[in-house]
Amino acid sequence: MKTKFFAAGFTGLLLLILVFLLLNFDVAPIGPEGTRIGLSHINKSVFDFFGVNHVWYEITEMIGYAAILVALVFVMIGCAQLVKRKSIKRIDKSILALGVLYLVVIGLYVFFEVVIVNYRPVIMPGDAQPEASFPSTHTMLVCVIMGSTAMLLDKYVKSRNIRLALKTLCAAMILMTVCGRLISGVHWLTDILGGILLSATLLYLYSGALERMEGSAAEKAPGPALRFPG
Repeated sequence: MKTKFFAAGFTGLLLLILVFLLLNFDVAPIGPEGTRIGLSHINKSVFDFFGVNHVWYEITEMIGYAAILVALVFVMIGCAQLVKRKSIKRIDKSILALGVLYLVVIGLYVFFEVVIVNYRPVIMPGDAQPEASFPSTHTMLVCVIMGSTAMLLDKYVKSRNIRLALKTLCAAMILMTVCGRLISGVHWLTDILGGILLSATLLYLYSGALERMEGSAAEKAPGPALRFPG
C-alpha cells in the first residue's frame, strides 16, 4: 500500500517537473496563431514527423466514448447496490472509491480547460481559436477508466478466461489511445506524457486506496479466511 502511494507521489512530482519545464524552457511561438509552446523543439520535431491523421483522431474519439460507457456501467452497478441495500454505506467500497476517482477526473478535465499550459498544435474543426492541449485529458480519461476497470475485474468477473480477455482489451484501448492520440496530431508529445503521468498518479492512488480498504476489511472480519466484501 505504501509503495503505491509513494509511486503516486513520484509520478505526481514528474508531472509537476514537466509543467515547470513547459512553462520555462524552450518556449517559442510554434503553435497556430503564434501560440507559445514549451519544449518547442522536441514538440515540433515529433509533430512534424507524424503530421495530422484524422483517421486516428476518430479512432481515439470512439475509444473515448467506449470508455465512458464502461464508466457508466460501474455507475449503474453502484446505483443498483444503493437501491438494493438501501444505504450508501453498504455500497461496495471499491465502487464508492471509483465514484470519487471519476469525480476527480471530471474536476481535472475542467481545471485544465481553464488553466492553460500549452495549446493544441492545430485548430480543431468548428473552433475559431486554439484550445487547451496539456495534458491530454482524452488520454487521462481512457487510461484512468480502463486502468481502474482492469483492477476491479478480479472482483466482479469470476471466469479467469473472461478476466484475461477483458484485461487485454483494457490494455489495448489504453495503448491505442496513447499512440493514436500522438499520431493523430491533435496533441504535442508533452501533452501525451502529461496525460500518462497524471493517469498513473490517479491510478496509483486508487490502487493504494483499494489495498487500504481490503486491509481494513480483513482486520474487522471475524475469521482470517474472509475475503474483501463484495
